[in-house]
Parts: sequence; structure tokens; C-alpha cells
Amino acid sequence: MSMSQTCVLVLHNEPVLPADHPDVESEREILETVAIVSRVLSEEGFRVRTLGVANELSTLLEGLRSLRPEVVFNLFEGLADRPFTESVVAGILEWLEIPFTGSSSDTLSLARDKQRAKHLFHGAGLPTPPFLTIDGLPFPKCELSWPVMVKPAAQDASVGIEQGSVVTDQAALEKRINLVLKRYGGPVLVEQYIAGREFHFHVVETAPGDLQVLPPAEVVFNDPELWPIFSYDAKWAPESREYRSTPLVTPVMLPPRQMAQLAELVRSAFRLLNCRDYARVDLRVTNADVPFILEVNPNPFINSIALSNGLEAIGRRHPDFLADLVKSALGRRSPAAGGRKSRSRAPRLQKNS
Repeated sequence: MSMSQTCVLVLHNEPVLPADHPDVESEREILETVAIVSRVLSEEGFRVRTLGVANELSTLLEGLRSLRPEVVFNLFEGLADRPFTESVVAGILEWLEIPFTGSSSDTLSLARDKQRAKHLFHGAGLPTPPFLTIDGLPFPKCELSWPVMVKPAAQDASVGIEQGSVVTDQAALEKRINLVLKRYGGPVLVEQYIAGREFHFHVVETAPGDLQVLPPAEVVFNDPELWPIFSYDAKWAPESREYRSTPLVTPVMLPPRQMAQLAELVRSAFRLLNCRDYARVDLRVTNADVPFILEVNPNPFINSIALSNGLEAIGRRHPDFLADLVKSALGRRSPAAGGRKSRSRAPRLQKNS
């Protein structure tokens, strides 16, 4: 089947938060991403359709039935008010045996659960900041060294991360935990704050099991009066002081020995969570060059300048990368499908029992 005959469905989450919600910007960028990915794939010769899904699951099932895609370009990040839906939608695509780009439902679920992911890092001997989790107050005396970071354990995109997330004593810790519980529910992750440089490493899978680590981006912290953290405002609020004082420098060329060490750590984290196609691994490196894995994001912002510049640094075009993701997903179809997997499944979607 030629690319012009291949129907690619760009699947994404529809924004659901009200316009005055403090986290609204973190979910609205997806619409721009969909437009860019759709344009690029069309220019690459694919027949592109788009589908946005909000709170009605029937929208997804009816869209798959009517559009009958050969492959799904999965940009679904989970609904902002129900983040667990990120892995649910991937699971539905797996159930229907429709190939899609990016990681599996198991990986998406695991990576979003920061508590479980950090237990895996620890068990595998991969360095990650010391941590503990809590589901409610009262909270026992913190045994971690001050300062500590307080995060929602099941959010991403820096949601719930602000200057107040770094605390330096027990009273401030309990106050912050209570605030996070009220805003986002439990569990709450309490993590040792790691001072040092922060790097974001993108990993791309050039062939099954063959991982290429791109030159990283570095989050630079220029305001000495602020905690050096990549907060929600630093990421999403262009008019904020944190955004203006926290540029992302990309690509950063590290000394060869350090790059090799960090790249091996990044590959290990990618493989441990069984990521697929691409992912981003965020690290802190202390002044003594000791690295710590902050988290693995198997569904990162795919149009980020960090990814685009990292690809360019190794001689790859971002549009080629997007097209290759589609081709890789198509290669994961069952041989029995004969290239028509999603069409053969359409009648099954029509049954209501």
C-alpha cells in the first residue's frame, strides 16, 4: 500500500478545562500540535484524518468505525480532569488491534504513576532522588534531608509544580501536602530536592531495540531569587517571571565521556519502562556530576524545539521522524491483517450487546 493510500488518524484529547482554570494552557497546546503533525504527514504523502476525544468514549469508537484508519498517530495525552484516560485510550486501540505510534498502554500507565516508576528505578539500580509517598494527613516526620519537592504523583506537564513545591521544614511540608491533596487528590510524591543542572534527553527508536539518544536540552535557571525548578509557570506562562528567567537551551553538547555515561543511563530508563518509538528522560546532574533520573515521559511534546533541534544535530529532519513513526507503527500490524487491520475490525465496533 502506498503512503497516499494509507489513512492515518491523528488522535488527540479535546481540551476540557474551563478557560479560567489555572492549568488550562497545559492542555490547549495539543490543538497546535495536531495541526502541525497533520500538515507534515499530509506533505509526506499520507491521507490524514483527525479525531478529538473528550468525555464521551463513544466519540472514539464511532470515529474509528467511520474513519477506518490503517494506523493511528497517537497524540492523546489524557483528559486534564481524568489523566488516567491516556492509557485507557491506548488500551482500546490495542484491544481493537489498530496499530498506533508511541508507547503501549502498560508503559503509559506506569510512567504516569511516578511512585511505581521510581520504585522500578530504585529496584533496577538506576539513580533517582530519595522519595516517599502519602495519601493523606497527618504526615509523620520527614526523614529526607531538606529541602524536598512536593508533587502530585499522577500528573505530568509540570502540573502542580510551583515555587511553593519546594519546602524546607515540616510545617511547610504538611501545608503543601494538604494543598496538593485538595487540588489533585492523592497520592502525593515527596522527593529529595536535587541541586544541579537539569537536562531533558529525547530517545528515538531507529529500529526495534536500537535506541539513539539525542543531544539534550538544558533548562537554565537565571533568577537567583527563585528555586531553580521547571515549574508550571516556567513551562506554560510566557508572561511570568519564571518563564522569562528559565530558557531552554538546545542542543547542548556535553563532553564525550559525560554524554556517554548519561546516554547509557537514559537508554536503561527507556528500556526499563518498556518505552517504544520515542520518549524523554529528565535528569538532574549535581555539581559533582552525579546524575539522578527525575522521570520518564513516554508521550512527550512531539513538536518541541528540544526534539527538533536534537534531531537536526544528528542529521535527521523532524518531518522524516514523524513519517518514520507512522511506518514503524504500520510494521507492528499482525501478519494476519494483510495490511487491512483497522478495516477488518470496523464491523466489530458496530456491535452493541
